[in-house]
Amino acid sequence: MYGYMGKLLYLDLTKREAKEVDLEERFAREYLGGPGFGAKILYEELREGTDPLSPENIVIVTSGPISGIPFMGAGRSTFVSKSPLTLGWMHSNMGGSFAASMKYAGYDAIVIKGRSSEPVAVKIDNGSVEFLSASDLWGKSAIEAQEIFKEKYGRDYDTFAIGPAGENLVRYACVIGSGTRAAGRGGLGAVLGSKNLKVLGLRGNNRPQPYNRDVFDKFRANFIEAVTKKLSNLTKYGTPYLVKVINEVHGGLGTRNFQEEVFEGASGISGETFREKHYVKNTACFGCPVACSKVFRSLRNPKITSEGPEYESIYALGSMCGIDDASVLIEADRKCDEYGIDTISAGVSIAFLMECYEKGILTKADVDGIDAKFGNGEALLALLDKIAKKEGIGELLAEGTKRMAERIGKDTWKFAIHARGLEIPGHSPRVLKVMAIGYALSNRGGSHHDPRPGPEYAMSFEDKRKVEGKARLCYEINLWTTLGDSLIICHFAENVLGTSLNENYLTLVNSLTGFGYSLEELRDVSHRVYTLQRCFNIREKKLAKEEDTLPWRILNERIPSGPAQGFGVTPEELNQMLKESYLLRGWDENGIPSESELRRLNLDFAIDDMNSVRGKYI
Repeated sequence: MYGYMGKLLYLDLTKREAKEVDLEERFAREYLGGPGFGAKILYEELREGTDPLSPENIVIVTSGPISGIPFMGAGRSTFVSKSPLTLGWMHSNMGGSFAASMKYAGYDAIVIKGRSSEPVAVKIDNGSVEFLSASDLWGKSAIEAQEIFKEKYGRDYDTFAIGPAGENLVRYACVIGSGTRAAGRGGLGAVLGSKNLKVLGLRGNNRPQPYNRDVFDKFRANFIEAVTKKLSNLTKYGTPYLVKVINEVHGGLGTRNFQEEVFEGASGISGETFREKHYVKNTACFGCPVACSKVFRSLRNPKITSEGPEYESIYALGSMCGIDDASVLIEADRKCDEYGIDTISAGVSIAFLMECYEKGILTKADVDGIDAKFGNGEALLALLDKIAKKEGIGELLAEGTKRMAERIGKDTWKFAIHARGLEIPGHSPRVLKVMAIGYALSNRGGSHHDPRPGPEYAMSFEDKRKVEGKARLCYEINLWTTLGDSLIICHFAENVLGTSLNENYLTLVNSLTGFGYSLEELRDVSHRVYTLQRCFNIREKKLAKEEDTLPWRILNERIPSGPAQGFGVTPEELNQMLKESYLLRGWDENGIPSESELRRLNLDFAIDDMNSVRGKYI
């Protein structure tokens, strides 16, 4: 098949066995790749009700048909599993080059099962698989573990690893790969830690080929010319350039745990400040002409550099915690990469704790003597250390905001900022209605990569306030992001190709695969994948519409000041958008995909599971 290598690799860590499975063309055509492959494999091969941290859970590392063929994001890989943070569907993308290298090694996906009896490293060399002891790497940082592996076996290996947070089963531990790139969300590093898998490295000499090289090369050339002009701010500043715009123009920069949405210290952590005072160099993912990633240096500790922080990390570790020191954020970002911690969940969880501390709900003794007030950068750094080690108050923080609120009580759930248990990122659902309905319906929870904020940022304040049309806009964006993740390409491609499926995407996919999709068939691929993820959540949690909601603070408190003063989203507005969304997607009034829609999408195998849950609403 064009665009694919035609093989899946299954790794059984318990038996230390590897098995190759042929990739079937129908499977590829219906699910495309990335989370599409992951959704089908996870739904069919994971036993219902499996504990995410048990040996029976599965981690699927996937590529897409564009992986390994130079294009923006064509080295991005997707990790799929049942999340220990949300107890539901999770996929998380990692930048860099790993998916390209996986294709070169001969595989479209790697399916990891079982649990090793001791720390293990997996080495894959052109189809030859070895299970090696990693006892000497256990306790090392995710960055150092990769470096040691490469020094021992070859610099041409591409790798991913977990850090101490994954080893200690922090519920939002992440995977770090291709050096310092992160599959950040949902705790998939903890799943690998529960399996005792420390590091995986691979290399190979295979090369995927597009179906129509001439059409693809012409498309790519035109795209590169357009995207380098359109995204020049990303090339110069990286994603930190969003800080000033979102704070000053849109008034939607979550501050001090969303008590406010304008941060008075934003200039100290803006893209301009990072560029002028901390910039070292640009870095880029495989095949990308934009090079949006930046290496920054701390001025407090010049020996410390980090590939980041990105905007979302600046929001979570910075404005959400009231911290305006860029050097502190660089050091915090580096700690998170070394420990293998999701910066968004960590920062939002710490912000939640800081609010509890300032309200007197938690005392200084409760937080190990740390003065955990907003704005205290040293407290942030100390709390990150405790999270990774699950030491003292770190054991509570390592659970994420949903479980923290459940354990602390005292109505703290009202200011726990999460959706489905996944902490919300830095695009305000009170300013942007698409993000409100998007977070509520995201199969992952609080992810800005299922909905996308760009179209609404371009609207006037008057149009942002409107509920009408936002459910439809979110649905169209979901179709694009699901396709983009399944290809797998960078979501910044939307700035040139569009935020809804169109002829650009059709030309790209067909030139790669030769599947000859119509635009309607391509829409069905995306809808099939998104709906199956929804089915997985419903099957595992035995509920549907109950989870389609937002934090109490978001639904009941208005933005107190700034350009978006008075903005918010009410429960009534959310319910209106939910009803419209269910109808658009072929789901019933309780948010469960209808039997007719499941049959239309060739998801017949999920019908009995959905009808079983449907019965509880009758």
